[in-house]
Amino acid sequence: MEFANTKWVAAAASIWIQSFSGASYTFGIYSSVLKSSQSYDQSTLDTVSVYKDIGANVGILSGLFYTAVASRKSGNGGFFSGPWLVIFVGLLQWFVGYGFIWMATSGVIPRPPVAMMCLFMFFAGHCQPFFNTAIVVTAVRNFSDYGGTAVGIMKGYLGLSGAILVQMYHIFCGGDPRNYILLLAVVPSLLILTLMPFVRTYDTVIAGDKKHLNGLSAISLIIVTYLMVVILVENIIGMSMPMKICSFTFLLLLLASPLLVAVRAQREEEHRFLSLDFPVTERTTLLDSPKLNSSSDVKDVMTNDMNVLEAICTTNFWLLFVAMICGMGSGLATINNIRQMGESLRYSTVQLNSLVSLWSIWNFLGRFGSGYISDTYLHSHGWPRPVFMAITLGLMAIGHIVMASGLLGSLYIGSLLVGLAYGSQWSLMPTITSEIFGVLHMGTIFYTISIASPVGSYFFSVKVIGYLYDKVASEDDHSCYGNHCFRTSFLIMAAMALLGSLVALVLLLRTKKFYATLVAKRILK
Repeated sequence: MEFANTKWVAAAASIWIQSFSGASYTFGIYSSVLKSSQSYDQSTLDTVSVYKDIGANVGILSGLFYTAVASRKSGNGGFFSGPWLVIFVGLLQWFVGYGFIWMATSGVIPRPPVAMMCLFMFFAGHCQPFFNTAIVVTAVRNFSDYGGTAVGIMKGYLGLSGAILVQMYHIFCGGDPRNYILLLAVVPSLLILTLMPFVRTYDTVIAGDKKHLNGLSAISLIIVTYLMVVILVENIIGMSMPMKICSFTFLLLLLASPLLVAVRAQREEEHRFLSLDFPVTERTTLLDSPKLNSSSDVKDVMTNDMNVLEAICTTNFWLLFVAMICGMGSGLATINNIRQMGESLRYSTVQLNSLVSLWSIWNFLGRFGSGYISDTYLHSHGWPRPVFMAITLGLMAIGHIVMASGLLGSLYIGSLLVGLAYGSQWSLMPTITSEIFGVLHMGTIFYTISIASPVGSYFFSVKVIGYLYDKVASEDDHSCYGNHCFRTSFLIMAAMALLGSLVALVLLLRTKKFYATLVAKRILK
């Protein structure tokens, strides 16, 4: 069992959990049956979906729980400690949430009140902070010098999981969204229950970390490229059921390949010990980084571990919070309404499902790419990460404008831009949080900032999109067709994304000196 007790096996297990736990990104698949089975209008459906977002982003409890049971060195001290316990609590909420949603939409139980459905949706979403906190904070601890890359990989697979789950929907659910909800309640639950004991913390930095993280990154790009090809083939020429089964089987083999990286890393580490060439921290990539202004700067960066109350009292916290309201809020509103927007433009069912799947691809590339690129530029040029937050929020504003146009293909191009930018925030924000406020209470702080996501989602989904849509929708079936249905809403969201970009620029100016000292600290470590 020595092989299983390595941070690379922990990384592989984390990747597999993330790959099947992003059900909230496939809300578009079953939103229509939820709306019809419960007789909701668009505003009510948006209100229910917001509770999913609230649950998925209010992770203060998960952060506090992680600190309590997994914050010690190599947080695996006793049976009732370690990241697995955090994952298990999330798993219980997952099963209860999706189980009750399936019973409600299938008629197993009488149609519940809206408030009860909101509670089910909250549980289905609130499991995600527990998974994310356990996996992301553990990844930052296990790969402290390359936190951006590690977080990008872990958050990226969560974004990619939407496309993976859609493939399962096509194969196993017979086109029935109710069967898909049942599949969500059962299959990921069994998978996560099996894998959660392997997610452990190892507070070490090994010279080969960067090389093996690059290996995981290469595998990630191969998987996302393969999925994109599968989605395009399905959309353009179609696939028979045997072809779908074969393609999904090959996808599972690709998802198993991170275990090969774990085997290789373990062998190299054993060889290093046998040759008495003990692991050391890799430092050479930072030689061109800025110098410290004073020795006190090093001390400040190296001992910077704020709790959530201390972080809330800082200006940087609120700059991040406002930027995330603009970015994450409008991004969530986009994915929650992308199916209805496609229906208003008379997209086919295949095209609508492709939009949901492709969103997961763009979401993954944004999460993975921003983490990897920001790490590269931080190490080689000393660029502060908020630079990339400002750039990606500007890109999101352009994407909203494209979607507002309603032109042919605008949903594909606009969702590409918005998906990349939205995914980037989920990689950049946790990493920036760990750097500015420290790792000790990272889970609590970054999920406190994440409250901005449901706040923004509620405002944009209900008060902007839902309100403006219902004003122009027919009174009979609450439907609307044409470019005008969502145009004004997306123009408003474009303006807010641009505001978020400007706020990120202010954060950049405030943290420029901090990042110079952070880079120098890693040279001296």
